[in-house]
Amino acid sequence: MIIGDRLRALREEKKFTQGEIEKRTGLLRCYISRVENGHTVPSVETLEKFAHALEVPMYQLFYDGEEPPKLLDLPKRRTADDVGWGSKGKDARLLDKFCRLFSRMEAGDLGMVLFMAQKMARRKA
Repeated sequence: MIIGDRLRALREEKKFTQGEIEKRTGLLRCYISRVENGHTVPSVETLEKFAHALEVPMYQLFYDGEEPPKLLDLPKRRTADDVGWGSKGKDARLLDKFCRLFSRMEAGDLGMVLFMAQKMARRKA
């Protein structure tokens, strides 16, 4: 989809001139023309101005159906509570303490501690 063509179609559908869009957005008429003719790609902020001036929701700049697009059934994002150890309570306080202590260690000492922790984890598994 060429965004300029869509902006022009919406503007003409609303019977607005480029001058009216200029007044509503604060953008120069020559810039509006360059966008509509595909010579310039507008930023997201500029697209928000166009949507507000055209009195349409932002999604309509990219979608030409009558109804809003149906949302996909995406898997839910994991929250901090789902992550596990160190996300809350006593574990979180202990993890914070480790982070503060590790930040004070020299690189060689930190490497040795991490190597030992790795060896201990392998033994446990």
